Amino acid sequence: MAAFLGFLSQYALFLAEVLTVVLAVAFIVARVASAVSGSRRSEARGHLRTRRLDMKFRRLGLGIQREVMSAKAFKQLEKEQSQLDKARDKAEATRPCVYVLDFNGDIRASQVSSLRDEVTAVITAARPGDEVVVRLESPGGLVHSYGLAASQLARFREKKLPLTVVVDKIAASGGYMMACVADRIVAAPFAVLGSIGVVAQVPNVNRLLKKHDIDYEIVTAGPWKRTLTVFGENTEAGREKFRQEIEETHNLFKDFVHLHRPALDMEAVATGEHWYGTRALELGLCDEIRTSDDWLLARAPTADLLEVKVTTARSVGDRLGRLGAALLDRVVGKIQQSSMEPRG
Repeated sequence: MAAFLGFLSQYALFLAEVLTVVLAVAFIVARVASAVSGSRRSEARGHLRTRRLDMKFRRLGLGIQREVMSAKAFKQLEKEQSQLDKARDKAEATRPCVYVLDFNGDIRASQVSSLRDEVTAVITAARPGDEVVVRLESPGGLVHSYGLAASQLARFREKKLPLTVVVDKIAASGGYMMACVADRIVAAPFAVLGSIGVVAQVPNVNRLLKKHDIDYEIVTAGPWKRTLTVFGENTEAGREKFRQEIEETHNLFKDFVHLHRPALDMEAVATGEHWYGTRALELGLCDEIRTSDDWLLARAPTADLLEVKVTTARSVGDRLGRLGAALLDRVVGKIQQSSMEPRG
């Protein structure tokens, strides 16, 4: 048994050494690549791309009809469709526009940088009668990141632009923080909603360090600058302070959801649990059961569906820099940073 424990200890030290080398290489790659990128271009430029989804749906339908109808019947259908198109073009100014945005969230809600430009573009172009639908997929992540993402969607509400959020798979925790801002939440039957809670996890290897006579010193200015630590010795006072911070964050989360969906029974839904679409509808977490495809198809006959997406062109140096930074962030995040940050 002692030999086995000794092997585990040596293996852990070996892994720590390998990890140190990986972090050092990743850091160097990130710094060099970022420097190269910075010398070529001061900032990434966003490119706005739009696509008419109602026209896409029509092309899909015509593609099927071409195969199942006779040539004569299909030709007649095309003629009738052409007449409808001309009539629609004459009434173009009176047809409302549904702006369609997509948000696929990771732990840091990194797509918020594109979202803010998309929101600005839509607000600038929208006319009375227009509306916005956001196809949202996110399991949540860092509180401050998703707080900013939710604030971006709140800009539509402030401008009196009707906002619908459609969830096909998941809008949990920080994802639901975004969704609750909408005037209406639509979810697929088995979409995951809720998880109105906060969690933080902090590994601690202090006993392992002590076993090998390794000291780890933490110097802070302010008694609560660091409550819990990965390498140092945690105290009960630090643990209690950390619990208080988590509880305060949870209360802010609940207040935010209640502000936008006051009819919710917060005691019932703010337990950190999640529910599937049909049950979420019963609890009031969503307003309708339907997929995003069906929702958009239902709007296509009476509105123009315009997909809005901001993409960023990046240089090779910038991509390498981001790859190195992402590797560094992923490794460190799994050990310390992601676990130290509260997640909503």
